[in-house]
Amino acid sequence: MLCVYINNGILLSHKNKEILPFVTTWNDLENIIVSEFFLLGLSDDAELQPLLCVLFLSMYLVTVLGNLLIILAVTSDLHLHTPMYFFLSNLSLADISFISTTVPKMIVDIQTHSRVISYGGCLTQMSIFILFGCMDSMLLSVMAYDRFVAICHPLHYTIIMNPRTCCIFILVSFFVSLLDSQMHNVIVLQLTCFKDIEISSFFCDPSQLLNLGCSDTFMNNIVSYIIVAISGFLPTSGIFFSYYKILVSILRVPSSSGMYKAFSTCGSHLVVVCLFYGTALGVYLSSAISLSPRKDVAASVVYTVVTPMLNPFIYSLRNKDIKKAMWRFLSRTISA
Repeated sequence: MLCVYINNGILLSHKNKEILPFVTTWNDLENIIVSEFFLLGLSDDAELQPLLCVLFLSMYLVTVLGNLLIILAVTSDLHLHTPMYFFLSNLSLADISFISTTVPKMIVDIQTHSRVISYGGCLTQMSIFILFGCMDSMLLSVMAYDRFVAICHPLHYTIIMNPRTCCIFILVSFFVSLLDSQMHNVIVLQLTCFKDIEISSFFCDPSQLLNLGCSDTFMNNIVSYIIVAISGFLPTSGIFFSYYKILVSILRVPSSSGMYKAFSTCGSHLVVVCLFYGTALGVYLSSAISLSPRKDVAASVVYTVVTPMLNPFIYSLRNKDIKKAMWRFLSRTISA
């Protein structure tokens, strides 16, 4: 199966750069099946490739080890068997899966000097990327609700946030995220041809795949924006509502020490929320304003790589229970 793209009005073969006869109509182009895409990556400079490989491999290992340490600390310490840390361990698992969708492929591409990804592999990567990205967003909303119940209804906390309810929250978050990813997948599958196979990123960005369609993608873009609005609006509205209620409740506390104690229980989560949504919003705003695809790629690194890497540090440095649990886990591991 031949993989093609159009460059300056000439239909080229990516595999051997052979110049083929130019296709005069879109109907002719629709008969050509694209089997591969070409990821442009972060840089074309050959001298930078080893540095990028070492940098992203280090960031990937730090992310995986940091989030894995949180999961092991939470599961091994009975003091952390609470809804808040249960959701935190699931967030760490989602972060590991989220970064594992893109970074290992980029490292392999640098080592093999190949940036080709198959059509099926591209759709699979896009689906998994959206799945765990949406899962992160849903879990942050659930964690905000957990903090709302803990601060505003402390006497009923154990009744409301019982194990059954916590598991239902996780399952609902997963299935909503799965539905979101599959709807994006269906939209891309409806594209009958592509005007280019070069993706200006180091992974299969769903928005870029839609823009590569040679047919009219207006309706697909509208549907995609509606899906993003729903999947983004629901979690963010839940977070804003929870923190509005939390703020109102904290302001009613008479002493400043009581206000600080109440707010400190959700400080780490609030920092992670600002980091996640702030970087994601910044990427999409920059992509809408900027005309340089390279700048958009550099900005996407922040929320796809940097944010999952920083989450374990934020929770471990600002949370005494996590730090104690980690030290106990490490002490038992070393002594054993």
